Amino acid sequence: MEIVSQHSLREDRQLLTITHLTQLLGYLVGFGSLIVPLIIWLTSRNTVLDMDAHGKAIMNLQLSLIVYIIVGIPAILLLGLGILILVATAVLGFVMPIVNAVRASNGEAPSQFLTIRFFT
Repeated sequence: MEIVSQHSLREDRQLLTITHLTQLLGYLVGFGSLIVPLIIWLTSRNTVLDMDAHGKAIMNLQLSLIVYIIVGIPAILLLGLGILILVATAVLGFVMPIVNAVRASNGEAPSQFLTIRFFT
C-alpha cells in the first residue's frame, strides 16, 4: 500500500458533493447508487482530501440500506412492520445523501446517522 502525505492531496469539495449525490441514481435510474460512488471513491481516495472518509460513509450507508431492505421484506409478514421499515429506508436513502452532500460542500465530516459501520 502506498503512503500518501497530506501535502500531496488536493481539496475537491465539488467531487465530494457529486460523489454523495450519485447515491440518488437509484431513485432516478433504478441502479448505480452503489456502483458509481464506489468507482469514484476507489479511483480518487488517494488524491482527494477527505475522499476516503466520505467514501467509507457512502459505502456504510449503502450497505446499511441493503441490510435494512433485506430485513424489511420478510418483516412485512409481521403485521406490516416491514412496510414501515421499507418506507423509513427509502426516506433515509433519499435524505442522507443530500445532507452529506451539503456537509461535504461545507468541508464538514459526513453524518453516520443510522448506518452500520462496515468500514471504519
